[in-house]
Amino acid sequence: MRKNVGTFDRLIRIAFALVILILFLTHQISGGMAFLLGFLAIIMFFTGATSFCPCYVRLNIKTVKEKDKN
Repeated sequence: MRKNVGTFDRLIRIAFALVILILFLTHQISGGMAFLLGFLAIIMFFTGATSFCPCYVRLNIKTVKEKDKN
C-alpha cells in the first residue's frame, strides 16, 4: 500500500473520529445515528492511522506530499 493521505488530511480524519467518540461517550448521540457515525469514525481513524484511503485510489486522489511518502 502506498501512502495517499497527507499529514493535514490524517489529522482531520483522526480528529473527526475522536469527536465522534467523545459525543458517544457523553451520550450526545445515540441509536442509529451513533451506529452510523461510529462506523464512519472507525473508517476515518484507520485511514488516518495508515495514511491509506481505498476511495482515494479509486478516485486517483493523493493528498500526500513527496517528502511525506516515506
